[in-house]
Amino acid sequence: MHNFFDFSGKVALITGASSGIGRATAELFGECGASIAVTYHKNRAGADAAVAAITGGGGRAIAIQADFTNSPEIARTVAEVEEKLGKIDILVNNAGSLVERLKTLDLTEQRWAEVMDLNATSAFFAAKAVVPKMLENGGGVIVNVTSIAARNGGALGSIHYSSAKAAMLTMTKGLAKEFAQAGIRVNAVSPGVIDTPYHETFTTAETMENLRKAIPMGREGRPDEVASVIAFLASDAASYLCGETVEVNGGLLMD
Repeated sequence: MHNFFDFSGKVALITGASSGIGRATAELFGECGASIAVTYHKNRAGADAAVAAITGGGGRAIAIQADFTNSPEIARTVAEVEEKLGKIDILVNNAGSLVERLKTLDLTEQRWAEVMDLNATSAFFAAKAVVPKMLENGGGVIVNVTSIAARNGGALGSIHYSSAKAAMLTMTKGLAKEFAQAGIRVNAVSPGVIDTPYHETFTTAETMENLRKAIPMGREGRPDEVASVIAFLASDAASYLCGETVEVNGGLLMD
């Protein structure tokens, strides 16, 4: 039987991989045999821990500090990955943040632009940076991490974040259409309420309890439960998926 999740010989660049979903994805891909570039902005300790977990299990990984809202930083990161690990086969665009909850009348142009850059703009230019070599090599995979907020508008005070994540959803379709015939598959995963530092920072205990009650499965998800779907999308098991967004939310949002 073919092992679709054998990523031996593959190189994966995972942005925002120092905690939460990104870190779980990096560690899972490492277990599957891929060489991993773990990027982080400020959380060096988390990135180093992810690398240690991968290398401790016999894998290959490096940590790279980078600001993915800065195009020269993206180019530098991609070049470093190619130099140290080889050509990039898989890009997981996971970096992003809400930054702070703000209602519409309190939301400044500066904060709007910052959140758009952190989530949507960074993902687009990361994709743009890896696509040329993927075209040369005959294909590749890009997985964008969007959010249930892209579909339902998010909780109060997150319109900037939900709008950015919705842009990622649409971007996924546009990139998929443009590059599918060249062998580059672009899909997305849309997490619901996941037990990550995001909710520790931006969601109160009372709100979390109410969210749990609204989820048919009765609990929040785990980062590894999202990582496994990302691995599926990156694998040959998803070879005929193109421009799709997979909802991972315990039934909170059903199509």
